[in-house]
Amino acid sequence: MARYDVAVIGGGPGGYTAAIRAAQAGAGVCVVEMDKVGGTCLNRGCIPTKALLSCTGVLAQIKRAEEFGIKVGEVTTSWKQMLERKDRVVDKLVTGVEFLFKSYAIDLINGKATLFDKNTIEVETSNGGDNELTASHIILATGSRPAYIPAFDIDGKQVITSNEALDLAELPESLIIVGGGVIGCEFACIFSEMGVKITIIEALDRILNTEDRQISQRMRGVLRKRGITIHTNAKITQIKKTAEQVTAVLESGEEISAQQAMVSIGRALNTQGLGLKKVGIKQGARGEILVNERMQTNIENIYAIGDVVGKLMLAHVAARQGMVAAGNIMGTHEVMDYRVVPGAIFTHPELASVGLTADKAKENGYEVNLGNFSFMALGKALAMGEAEGTIRLVADAASDKLLGAQIMGPHATDLIAEVALAINKGLTAKDVAQTIHAHPTLAEAVFEAAEDVHGMAIHVAKKKGH
Repeated sequence: MARYDVAVIGGGPGGYTAAIRAAQAGAGVCVVEMDKVGGTCLNRGCIPTKALLSCTGVLAQIKRAEEFGIKVGEVTTSWKQMLERKDRVVDKLVTGVEFLFKSYAIDLINGKATLFDKNTIEVETSNGGDNELTASHIILATGSRPAYIPAFDIDGKQVITSNEALDLAELPESLIIVGGGVIGCEFACIFSEMGVKITIIEALDRILNTEDRQISQRMRGVLRKRGITIHTNAKITQIKKTAEQVTAVLESGEEISAQQAMVSIGRALNTQGLGLKKVGIKQGARGEILVNERMQTNIENIYAIGDVVGKLMLAHVAARQGMVAAGNIMGTHEVMDYRVVPGAIFTHPELASVGLTADKAKENGYEVNLGNFSFMALGKALAMGEAEGTIRLVADAASDKLLGAQIMGPHATDLIAEVALAINKGLTAKDVAQTIHAHPTLAEAVFEAAEDVHGMAIHVAKKKGH
């Protein structure tokens, strides 16, 4: 029986990060993964969708080429080649993680893992054999999968999830997207650019409801300009199928038809079949594995990270949780801090946020000062031809410390890092404003917004009362 210091169940961004960090500290480590390393993020989520969004982003630029004085002939696309490029990107990254495992002498075991006791893992391998291994410490990092609703009758053909959407042999003429969250809106941008008629049906009162309300409403307008139909406050009771189409039946009685439907209503936790009850690991009401701030379960030597703990279901959060868990196993005292977690949405234009919105800050008892700046007034954005969007900084009126930021615009997902660092280090709006930002760059939008917190932005018209 193989023995390890640390055994990680799941090789996603949380699992492989934890494994490498433990190995860097000198532990003997194995990772048990039933599919490919990289998890949902690398194989069926973050990376493949961004690869496709990059393809459609180039297409969008080509369609606008004449604005830049460039004349092109008839533009044709190959969805097949886009998928092949996406697969090459994914394969390269998977191979890279596997190489890292080898360089750190981490054993990769392909199979389904089940806890036998607090130190023993049974592995049903891909060839049907059974193995056992023991470990002084175990990290559970089994991730999540698309949520299913029986009434929607998801068959992977006419009614699909984001998994199948990434490998469609042919694009449909029309597509209903059930759910106007991050996944739904990103796929809407991919497919609409390729000429697919998109209808988003969202049960809540707005799309991207986790984002600042003004940003959400503004994005709705952008998507509508692109021909995307959006229904909010619309609950689906049933999805009917015929040989030619699918029809979403709304609670109101309205029926909406398309060639296919994609369901993106959230994620379900992969906690079944792990042997959690057998070992006595406590779970919450949603089935999430309960952990403390050190990512430790109620069983002292077993830790859990990533989507299965039911916190923020983001790859970068899982990776940080993996570092915290591995650090604590290897003897450094680390705790997980969720105060400053940037979010990134890769629509066109991009959205990004960190910390508190103005409304949330007020709910938490803060008096706030807001700094706003439009990309329409930014030289680099205008030069790029990507001036749609805005940035808002939220600052504590008493201390001037930054509390949050919301960005809609070009490269918003990159720009958010500066504000995240500023919030994490307790910097003020004045600190950011007094930092020289290179010109002409998109980062100047952060500088201008920081200046605007005190009504001093150079490229903003004078406000009444100042």
